[in-house]
Amino acid sequence: MRVMVGGTFDPLHAGHRKLLARSFELAGPDGEVTVGLTTDEFAGAKVHPVHTYRERLETITSFIRERGYTAAWKVEPLADRYGSALDADFDILVVSEETFPVAVKINELRRERGKKKVDLHEISCVLAEDGRRISSTRICRGEIDRHGRLIR
Repeated sequence: MRVMVGGTFDPLHAGHRKLLARSFELAGPDGEVTVGLTTDEFAGAKVHPVHTYRERLETITSFIRERGYTAAWKVEPLADRYGSALDADFDILVVSEETFPVAVKINELRRERGKKKVDLHEISCVLAEDGRRISSTRICRGEIDRHGRLIR
């Protein structure tokens, strides 16, 4: 299976880890995963500070290597909401609950371009100790750590 997933992944938290891990599970040991990583310019629209593309790339690369996945993988710059997903030949798009509407739009645009529809695989958000979802914004505010443990 050829799988695509995208995001800013900063800081890399339990929800991101779940998203990436599920992407590799769906690809299988002989599959292929393409990770779209937001460019510095696109990530600059976030409400919290974001590490550079290079730093985020190193973090994702370390995570993938530490997990020992055997699927082929690559990371490509994501300069907008869609990236190469509009034209690439792949099977599954893995998204969070938050980005599911973007995935639906990707399939609409693919159809308009004469491309095959891809399967959408939605990952539920990982909840923090307080029952609210883990998010980079909450981590940057100092509310929770990357694992969802309450700080204050």
